[in-house]
Amino acid sequence: MTNLSVNINKVATIRNARGGNTPDVLKFACDAEAFGAQGITVHPRPDERHICYSDVYGLKPLITTEFNIEGNPCDKFIDLVQKVKPTQVTLVPDAPDAITSNAGWDVKNNYSFLAELVEHFTSYGIRTSIFVGTELENLEWAAKTGTDRVELYTEPYASHYFEDREKAIAPFVTAAQYAKSLGMGVNAGHDLNLDNLAYFHQNIPLLDEVSIGHALISDALYLGLKETIRQYRACLEG
Repeated sequence: MTNLSVNINKVATIRNARGGNTPDVLKFACDAEAFGAQGITVHPRPDERHICYSDVYGLKPLITTEFNIEGNPCDKFIDLVQKVKPTQVTLVPDAPDAITSNAGWDVKNNYSFLAELVEHFTSYGIRTSIFVGTELENLEWAAKTGTDRVELYTEPYASHYFEDREKAIAPFVTAAQYAKSLGMGVNAGHDLNLDNLAYFHQNIPLLDEVSIGHALISDALYLGLKETIRQYRACLEG
């Protein structure tokens, strides 16, 4: 079974644009779970321009499914994760001023750093995941860190889906199967949506989790949150 984790950063972006507490990020997370989300993802950045560190602390006692905190492992992030102890931490190499994550780790050139982080977070009982592309050698280095999972950066698939979906998905099928053969679980995320998610899952049924935020929140503006989550879950059940 592939779990749907809802990234709620965009909800916090809307709140922060006006100030105050509308929409209520904590209530939104609880409602998403009630409507069928199997996890909640947040990506706190140092400038707290969307999810704030206080949100993360507030969410921890409320989440009843899986709580995934993703981000660049700066000192402030590491301290947050070890205090909150989420279900999963996803290590992402984005710059502090990045609008969104746009590349996976070069694990070989960051091996010692990532291996130390994996060992550190594992000692706190936190499942680890490393954000990567589809390069097979890179997956081998990821496996050497001892990480529990990798998250495949799916923007290349999404951007070429309508052009040639068979060609677009091919490297992801190979990468996912190889990661599994190396003993790692496989997550996926970035630009997955109602157009391309079902095909992705049909071709990679071994996925453990997809994390979706921007598209899902955008769809919810038209469809409502409950119906949107139902439709995304349906894409993962075919």
